[in-house]
Amino acid sequence: MSSAKNKGSDAEQRAATFLQQQNLALLEKNYRCRFGEIDLIMRDGDTVVFVEVRMRTNLYYGGAAASITPTKQHKLVCTAQHYLAKYEIAPPCRFDAILISSNKGSEIEWIKNAFDAS
Repeated sequence: MSSAKNKGSDAEQRAATFLQQQNLALLEKNYRCRFGEIDLIMRDGDTVVFVEVRMRTNLYYGGAAASITPTKQHKLVCTAQHYLAKYEIAPPCRFDAILISSNKGSEIEWIKNAFDAS
């Protein structure tokens, strides 16, 4: 496994642990379909939460938040719709972002409702 993949997996694990400490339940990790991938799918009460994890060691190019482009958002929405198709009645859902920044990956920022699915 490459160093970048290891860092990405570590960031996703840190994000999952952080969210579980906030009383969210992990449903899926690295959900993949033909539309793309969702890093984490969690449950917050009755709400399904689709989580994009981004790690940046510097703020060049706008940092972690700026890397969730409209194109990436569209892929996340399509992938989430694919996931939700298994439910007879789709539960409420939202898209969150976990941003991990600094050279040591020590700062975690949780953005609830990071973008709208419309």
